[in-house]
Amino acid sequence: MIGGLAASVLGFFIRWDELAPLISTGGWKDIFSILMWHVFVGFTFSVISQMGFFAYLTVHQFGASMFRSFWNTVQFVIIAFVLFDLIYFRFQAFADKGESLLSYMGLAILLLAVGLIIAFYKAKQSNKSVFISALFFMVVVTVLEWLPVLQANETKWLYIMLFTLLPCNAFQLLALPKYNQRTSQKSGA
Repeated sequence: MIGGLAASVLGFFIRWDELAPLISTGGWKDIFSILMWHVFVGFTFSVISQMGFFAYLTVHQFGASMFRSFWNTVQFVIIAFVLFDLIYFRFQAFADKGESLLSYMGLAILLLAVGLIIAFYKAKQSNKSVFISALFFMVVVTVLEWLPVLQANETKWLYIMLFTLLPCNAFQLLALPKYNQRTSQKSGA
């Protein structure tokens, strides 16, 4: 539901230039079909988010058992590498479009800022040791889920997918303890 809602609202605002003429001419059927299309696209993005979350849970267990006390350091290095790649390689690949390096840095900084906020709440929710893992999920896994649109570099879809993935990923990360608690209560009853 989060993905469908986020993508439909974002799609409406981001694609306003395409929808405004339909609104002025009364093309409500077209507007409704475009809105429903965005809802289903959001559902698809939320499924991608769920797959990324389950993949992360698996990778996290392997990483924690392989690297033990160094796992947080490894995650931090990967976060830094992914953020660097998000800026540098995208800039190199799409430099001919005339965009400045700052525009590419903006998305990475935004992603990092949201990741830091969610990681802070996650650490506050459980314990401080999960901060780096939560940040890793919010930055690295979100970028991996976002890759198809990053490669296409279509500005409208960059924003629609990113701002659909972020609330989906944040919800999963912050809601996991509640689901674990419910499961343990049901199995203990």
